[in-house]
Amino acid sequence: MEELTFEQAFAALEETVRQLELGDLPLAEALALFEHGVKLADLCERQLGEAELRVRQLVPEAGGGYESVPFTPRQTESFS
Repeated sequence: MEELTFEQAFAALEETVRQLELGDLPLAEALALFEHGVKLADLCERQLGEAELRVRQLVPEAGGGYESVPFTPRQTESFS
């Protein structure tokens, strides 16, 4: 499931919700589908969080607060 893109996971989550809303599944199937939906929702949330971190970061302001600025990755040091 980790290999799914956000769009694929979200589409699968929408389909899962649609099937559960129909209400015509046996209990065991509904529970399994619900558990799958929770995993898809977690994956979507994690991917959104990672995307947000790549776009923004908080940096200290001179006045003591923080401001949100575009994310710029740090260069990693080489220890060779």
